[in-house]
Amino acid sequence: MIFVTGASGFVGSSLVLVLLSKGIRPLVAGSHIYKFREWPLGVITRDVRPYGTEFGGVSTVIHLAARVHVMHDTAADPLAAFREVNVDTTLQLASQAAAAGVRRFVFVSSVKVNGETTGEDHPFTERDAAAPQDAYALSKWEAEQGLRQIADSTDMEVVIIRPPLVYGPGVKANFAALMRAVQRGVPLPLGAVRNLRSLVGLDNLVDFIITCAHHPAAANQTFLVSDGADISTPDLVRAMASAAGRQARLLPVPVGVLASLASLLDKRAAVDRLCSSLQLDISKARELLHWAPPVTLDEGLRRAFAGTTP
Repeated sequence: MIFVTGASGFVGSSLVLVLLSKGIRPLVAGSHIYKFREWPLGVITRDVRPYGTEFGGVSTVIHLAARVHVMHDTAADPLAAFREVNVDTTLQLASQAAAAGVRRFVFVSSVKVNGETTGEDHPFTERDAAAPQDAYALSKWEAEQGLRQIADSTDMEVVIIRPPLVYGPGVKANFAALMRAVQRGVPLPLGAVRNLRSLVGLDNLVDFIITCAHHPAAANQTFLVSDGADISTPDLVRAMASAAGRQARLLPVPVGVLASLASLLDKRAAVDRLCSSLQLDISKARELLHWAPPVTLDEGLRRAFAGTTP
């Protein structure tokens, strides 16, 4: 049996539906699980902790529950808040799972553990030294280290997945804002950007998580995952426009000017991500697990736009 935490979230809710379509009835936990009463599940846990009594018959835990990265964190001590959920709860859950005889623990971390940007033709790999640059990324890195220690001292296998930005139906935050701008035909000052970024579609990430939950070669490994097709920000806007049935409107504003304007508007971090490169090398997933993204980026974007309104 599979136990999914964070099952009411963006990735978790999609994962559960795919598992159900495969005839797998998972146990689930999530802070807003009441939204999914139509799920034909055997057990629903409303609270994300403790889990101690929930492991009967569980062979695999997929841990998605987390305090996610936010642009303007209002917590008095953001690192402490991230550690409480992303480190302490994760390691408590993993320790309890190991003690209960759970075979495998799949932890969805973040490529932000590797860092924020990559140089030209130097994509991140699993071999790179960790370089977390904010409280969220540091908490994920600390959780990864703790999980490796648990794996070393118990019989439970740990699999760590580091995705980049995940997009798909129901995506929120900056990606959703960019989608709305494209749908509305807003001119975007991104035509002069020259970068490459890796993304991962929701369907591809869910497929990879399920692969890591059962593939023998995934045991005690760390993987980067993406759509396998890096794209520049202007080309992403064009692909979005095509998916939305719109015409891309791009203005060739010099990146330096764009950065200066962003600083004045307190949008520097968001603009930096649009202008910088962040590439992932997913060769390990391809070669060790014989995995390939089942959905192309263009198709993933079409699915993301389906049902949205400008």
